[in-house]
Amino acid sequence: MNKKLFFSNPKEAFRQNIEQFLDVIRQTVWNGELCDGPEVKSFEKAFAKWCGVSCCSGVDSGTDALFLGMKALGIGQGDEVIVPANTFCATPMAVKYNQAVPVFCDCDANTWEILPCSVERCITQKTKAIICVHMYGQSCEMEPILQIAKEYDLLVIEDCAQAHGALYRGKKVGGLADLACFSFYPTKNLGAGGLAGCVLTEDVSVKEMIDHLKSFALDRQTGDHTQIGYNMRMDSIQAALLEYKLQFLDADNHRRKEIAKAYYDQIHNPRIRFQTVCSVCDPVWHLFCIAVNDRDRFMAHMQESNIICGIHYPVPCHLQRAFRDLHDSANSLPNSEYLSEHCVSIPMYPTMTDEDVARVVDACNRFGG
Repeated sequence: MNKKLFFSNPKEAFRQNIEQFLDVIRQTVWNGELCDGPEVKSFEKAFAKWCGVSCCSGVDSGTDALFLGMKALGIGQGDEVIVPANTFCATPMAVKYNQAVPVFCDCDANTWEILPCSVERCITQKTKAIICVHMYGQSCEMEPILQIAKEYDLLVIEDCAQAHGALYRGKKVGGLADLACFSFYPTKNLGAGGLAGCVLTEDVSVKEMIDHLKSFALDRQTGDHTQIGYNMRMDSIQAALLEYKLQFLDADNHRRKEIAKAYYDQIHNPRIRFQTVCSVCDPVWHLFCIAVNDRDRFMAHMQESNIICGIHYPVPCHLQRAFRDLHDSANSLPNSEYLSEHCVSIPMYPTMTDEDVARVVDACNRFGG
């Protein structure tokens, strides 16, 4: 039987480079500062430069990057933050951690990214910010969102957890709004060996506030904790691994694009619907998602060929039990609900061989629906 293919396979990248990764870990351990040490500062500078942004603050996860980023921007109790329903639950949960209120909007029926007209319908006098999530590795259409934000005097936050290196009008995500948050969860295009994240900003004072809050709000000169702070620092081993892996990220993203092109060019099954790529966007394909009418049958069909697919995401955020108290049942978000019932993630990772890709193409084309 053919080897098993998964929708994501970070273990393979670690397996292929294990000795180099172990050398990085050994050197970090020998340096002795294992939490928020010099490796963190070095990675922050390298990643900010790679993204074309001046300031980066490394933290312990993408979720805490969102939490601290919003807190540093002054978002708090009672503020409303518009969030797409088609995203992972971490985005609205980070809003709730700040005692603010997530207000869910729909995604575009074709690009599956945040829908500007749905955003505008959600705005009230309590609205403080919009979070744009660059889903599956494609940038949102930012210009209309930024125009809406300017008109209503709102902050805009980029959730770049799935889009390391994605371009919008030739510029990398992460520097398109007031602040941007990244996750380095192991499955991401740039993945750590565990949990890590960061905040990017052009505002030095915002970076300084995040640096302060993530380390117990400690004034190191006086020993005084100036306010309630948090233990949300990036550990040095993860930073060292991330900086080592950063040198390969462009090549890995290029390989993802090659795989995506093969899927678009070679999968001709009318039962399979693709995500539309906006003409001004250059995706990096964190996930390769398709929509099929009979998802259970499709996934079973793929499994027969030893191809394990995923679902991102089976329940849209506004229908998650954690947020149902915020949802007006009369206010349907049909595009997000459609995706939750039909979306499938097929294999997409840079260590896939051409033979692996051909197997996925063949299995997709053989699906009878």
